[in-house]
This record gives sequence, structure tokens and C-alpha cells, in this order.
Amino acid sequence: MTRLRPLVDLSIRRACAFATLAVVLVVGSLMFDPVLALRVGGAASTLVAMALFVAAWRVPRRDVRDTEIYGLLRSANPPLAYLSEPGTKAQIAAVLRERLLWHAERALYVPLVFWGLALVLALVT
Repeated sequence: MTRLRPLVDLSIRRACAFATLAVVLVVGSLMFDPVLALRVGGAASTLVAMALFVAAWRVPRRDVRDTEIYGLLRSANPPLAYLSEPGTKAQIAAVLRERLLWHAERALYVPLVFWGLALVLALVT
């Protein structure tokens, strides 16, 4: 179980990186209107944070064998024998939920920055 938490973080951060890339590309394409770009960035990053919260909420009802983390653990070298032990799936689900909530809380800072900059820029211009 010592390798579980870094693999969970890797999986979540990979997904967050793709979501961040999407937000950056949308914001970059709207830079002709900076206030609009910041507002759209705030809305999009709020949706990303809410998606993380929903994913954490769904973890107890979801079969962890269908997650990327379970696949990463199965393909680990050497193979991890504890995957067949009772209670392992519950431990994986608990760690996954805890890390998703941690990332979701941190992801809420990004929309605050976007919305704050949009407010300041709207007041200045």
C-alpha cells in the first residue's frame, strides 16, 4: 500500500493537467477580450473543481476495478499480491476519495484568481 498514494496522485494530476490544458486553450483563444477570457476561465475552472468533487462523491458507489488506479496497481512491477486480499478495494476507494477531495479543494483556488482578476480588470477598464 505504500505505492498507492503516489499512483492515485499521478492519475488525478494527469486528468487535471488535461483539464487545465483545455481551460488554457479556451482562455487563450478569447484573449481579444481579456475580461471575457477571465470570466470564461473562472467558469471553466469552477466546472473542473466541481467535477473533482462529484468524482469524490461517486467513489463509494463505484467499483474500483474500473478505475485507472486499479489498472496501474495491477501492472506495477513487481505485481502487487495484496490486490486479492479482502479489504483492499475499500482501502483503494478510501485513498482515492481522500486524494480527490484534496485536489478539489486546491482546485477551487484557481477560479478565485480568475474571478478576482476579471473583477479588477472590469473595474479598471
